[in-house]
Amino acid sequence: MEATARILVTEGFDRASTNKIARVAGVGIGSLYQYFPNKEALVGAVVDRHKEATMQVVRAALTKVALRPLDEAIGALVRVGVDAHRINPRLHAVLSEQIPRVGRLENVNAIERETIDLVRAYLESHGEELAVPDLGLAAFICVTTVEALTHAAIVDRPDVLSEVEADQLVDEVTGMILRYLKG
Repeated sequence: MEATARILVTEGFDRASTNKIARVAGVGIGSLYQYFPNKEALVGAVVDRHKEATMQVVRAALTKVALRPLDEAIGALVRVGVDAHRINPRLHAVLSEQIPRVGRLENVNAIERETIDLVRAYLESHGEELAVPDLGLAAFICVTTVEALTHAAIVDRPDVLSEVEADQLVDEVTGMILRYLKG
C-alpha cells in the first residue's frame, strides 16, 4: 500500500499499474495479485487506510475536548481538520478524486456520518451554550463546513497556504462556526 500511495502521488491514478506498484514495493506481481486483484483494489485499500487513520485522529480529538467549553473545543476540532489535511495533501487530493472510481464512496459516507454523530453528541452535552434549535443539522453544518474549507484551502491551494495562514484559517473557521452555534 505504501508503494501504491507513492505512485499515486508522483504519477497519478491513470499512470499507476499493478506491475509498477509491485516493482516499487519489491514484490512479485503474483504475490500482489494474491491480496489485490487489480489496481482499483489497491487504491481502495489505501483510501480505507487513510480514512481510518483520519478517523482515529478525529475520535481522539473529540475525546480530549468532550468536557471543554465550546470555544476551546471548536477551535481544537478545526485545528484537527486542518492538521489532518496537511499530513499528505497530495495523497489526500488523489484519493479524493478516486473514491467513486474504486467503490469506496459508502465507506467515506459512513466515516462522515460517524463524525457528524460524534460532533452531535458533543453539542448535545453542551446544549446550554448553543442557540441552534436542531443539533443534528448543526452537527452536519459544522462537519461539512470544516471539511470543505480545510480541503479547499490545503488540498486545492497548497501553494498559497503557509503555516501562518493555516493558523489564520483555523481562527477564521472557528469564529464562523462559533457565531453560527451561539447565534
